Amino acid sequence: MVCLHGFTDTWRSWELVLPALERRHDVLALTLPGHAGGPPLAPELTDDTLVDQVEQLIDAAGIHDAHIVGNSLGGFVALRLAARGRARSVVALAPAGGWADGDPWPSELLRLQLRVLEQARAAAPHADAIAASPQGRRRATELITTNFEHIPADLIAHQAVGVARAPDAPRMLEYAHRTRWSLDAGRIACPVRVVWGTADKLLPWPQSAVRYRAQLLPHADWIELDEIGHCPQLDAPLETAQLILGFTG
Repeated sequence: MVCLHGFTDTWRSWELVLPALERRHDVLALTLPGHAGGPPLAPELTDDTLVDQVEQLIDAAGIHDAHIVGNSLGGFVALRLAARGRARSVVALAPAGGWADGDPWPSELLRLQLRVLEQARAAAPHADAIAASPQGRRRATELITTNFEHIPADLIAHQAVGVARAPDAPRMLEYAHRTRWSLDAGRIACPVRVVWGTADKLLPWPQSAVRYRAQLLPHADWIELDEIGHCPQLDAPLETAQLILGFTG
């Protein structure tokens, strides 16, 4: 199994579900290129750059095909890999790229993400102190989860620093605003499950899934998680692990 995190996260986004997943699968949780602790992103960005580089990382690990789980940006990459025949199955948690053409939200999301990057860089030196209080942990996770009390403070601090230290985040945001998020869904031959929290603040449900539901993935297995946010693997790890393993099984 390969796990792909979302924009500005790291592999530790999967930390709360890894014990359950590892009981059933050999798991490779990558940090995406251009993110904190990951390999450098290629100098020239195209629609295929990130997918190409993730595919190379999978090749380097000796994996031909795998069950692929992805969240947000990682969910989009998982679907692109499936279209290349690299997936046995895909579980996509709030995958990016599903909004309708002309939807104004991607532009708003770009501005929001730029503000988050700026705030994270200012807060990074104080991440441990922020994560030490319930109020700080709530503030640090409010855009990605509705539930936060169970998330360890050190994980929250790590993720906050990861946002600040993602070296290619601004460049990726600028490119994301220009790309059409193309997906050749007709080439996806494996089973696909899409999981979306109804309280997602970054990719709001169902607005951000319109193109996937109507055009690209109408026959996928669609699951809504009531009052869960953008990162179900952090927000509701037990339920998310069950949804992943119930599908890969």
